[in-house]
Amino acid sequence: MIKKLARYIKGYKKESILTPIFVMLEVIMEVLIPFLMADLIDKGIDGGNIPLIIKLGLALLIGAFISLFFGALAGKTAATASAGFAKNLRKGMFYNIQDFSFSNVDKFSNSSLITRLTTDVTNVQMSYQMIIRNAARSPLMLIFALTAAFGISSKLSLIFLTMIPVLGIGLYLIIKNAFPIFERVFKSYDNLNRIVQENLSGIRVVKSFIREEHEIDKFSKTSKEISKDFIKAEKLLAFNMPLMQFSVYSCMLLLSWFGARAVVASGNNPALGLSTGQLMSLITYTMQILMSLMMLSMVLVMITISKASAR
Repeated sequence: MIKKLARYIKGYKKESILTPIFVMLEVIMEVLIPFLMADLIDKGIDGGNIPLIIKLGLALLIGAFISLFFGALAGKTAATASAGFAKNLRKGMFYNIQDFSFSNVDKFSNSSLITRLTTDVTNVQMSYQMIIRNAARSPLMLIFALTAAFGISSKLSLIFLTMIPVLGIGLYLIIKNAFPIFERVFKSYDNLNRIVQENLSGIRVVKSFIREEHEIDKFSKTSKEISKDFIKAEKLLAFNMPLMQFSVYSCMLLLSWFGARAVVASGNNPALGLSTGQLMSLITYTMQILMSLMMLSMVLVMITISKASAR
């Protein structure tokens, strides 16, 4: 299936390759910024060194703008690659349908083919955009931020490692239960399209035999089924945010508790333990690490939704 879909990236390979490169450069700059912040607090503010504060402040501004620049480029190339991929895929499917035999047309039905060319292609397009951008960003951010955090304090960084499995298991259970519902929803879309198509093509017959109420009931029943399934799936996916917040704030509380004790014990001397700036950097890395996991979970959710469409 992946090999079949990959053929339609033709013409947009350059953008597909450039996107992860731009994302990597954006991530590197984001990981370097907390290091500059630590120096700004420890050497500049605590030391009362105004020239150093100005110098590091300008470095932070430049780093933020560089990160923004590469992020914007990644967004542009990702959008171009995914839109081009969807265009090629839709074109290929349309030409393929022209070669269908009558038995194939009867097998798939018009409503099913319409869903394939519209909703399903859009889902695959969104999934592809998230794969080349967010799925590339999340592991890179996780690796770089973890490495930087361990460079500051290996003991305190163990807090991240204890929280990652909790978040990972929770996300796995959410996705596992949500996927069958999305598969069922896309089958219901076919049925909904069929009902609408039958109504449009046979509108005169419906009006002649006064069957409006029957047709409205039939449409409403299918629409309610889709709504019910979507609500059920969204309720499961809604657990994503509380799980993420629990992980983030647990890490921040533990870091604040143990980190503050380390700062006090070392007399705020980086050579002996942990400095105030380093503690702030660790808290920033907490957000980066866990947000990267959250983003990865969103990518997995989108892949879960689009998997049925891709099939």
